Amino acid sequence: MKKAKILVTGGTGYIGSHTVVELQNKGFEVIIVDNLSNSHIEVLDGITEITGICPAFEQFNLCDSETTKSFFLKHKDIDAIIHFAAFKAVGESVEKPLKYYHNNLESLINILENIQSNGIKGLVFSSSCTVYGQPDELPVTEDAPIKKAFSPYGNTKQIAEEIISDFISINTDSKAIALRYFNPIGAHKSSKIGELPLGVPSNLVPFITQTAIGIRQQLNVFGNDYDTPDGTCIRDYINVVDLAKAHVVAVERIIENKNKQNFEVFNLGTGSGASVFEIINSFEKVTNKKLNYKVVARRAGDIEKVYADTKFANEELGWKAETSLEETLLSAWNWEKNYRAKVTK
Repeated sequence: MKKAKILVTGGTGYIGSHTVVELQNKGFEVIIVDNLSNSHIEVLDGITEITGICPAFEQFNLCDSETTKSFFLKHKDIDAIIHFAAFKAVGESVEKPLKYYHNNLESLINILENIQSNGIKGLVFSSSCTVYGQPDELPVTEDAPIKKAFSPYGNTKQIAEEIISDFISINTDSKAIALRYFNPIGAHKSSKIGELPLGVPSNLVPFITQTAIGIRQQLNVFGNDYDTPDGTCIRDYINVVDLAKAHVVAVERIIENKNKQNFEVFNLGTGSGASVFEIINSFEKVTNKKLNYKVVARRAGDIEKVYADTKFANEELGWKAETSLEETLLSAWNWEKNYRAKVTK
């Protein structure tokens, strides 16, 4: 029997590309929409090499309502959508808030309008643990209060979830799942796709790998005076392939109409936190590479510590993060080496 057709927005991006691989490995037909504002078209080659299938691809900006509408009129057989397309740099969002509100919310609204008019079964939304701000209790559960966001990026995720909830409440034939994930790191074991930010990385691990390989002179550690065991921020770092597999489970849940509520929310993490210094030390251990790093002032928008209570996702979705931190960091390093060797040929 033919598997469902899934639209993956932002599908040439970091998490999106790994999710496309897992979808195609499960037999789903995939079409990607991406404007390539923070990704590379060559990612399609990596996906094709891994799966043996080149996904359909269209390049345009989902904030353009007319182009988005035309796309959905042309592709009337889409069963469900996984929506990744968004700007995601916390620091940049503090400096350029309107850029983030415009891009992250208008694209979502355009997608929801076309779900409504095209009878699409539902949406898996790429949300974030930033919706919790600095939680009162750790690990943080899905029932934790939504606090004032520390950054415009985090606020776009809060507002987006509210928009989806309001939309689903009156469009009860559609279903939605928001996946609040923590800090995705690592790369596919083939080293054919991985995290490849344009310009200077805003996330810790690609900055580490680029420093280790000599592209960046120094890794900045933003503050060592937090109320944590070693003074650096603590995050829940989850392997990107484990994360991608959760999206497949979520979209299957929608297609098979197994949702227990029309709008569901799940935390995706490992259930434990690691500090910046712990990440640095683990990376140095598994790679035998010493990192040149320096402690600098805190960065605006960063929270002190957060890690997930994953019990609900583990039990309800039957999903669990399985890859160790060491294996994940090694995959990130192997990807970095493989990519740089390829581009310098």
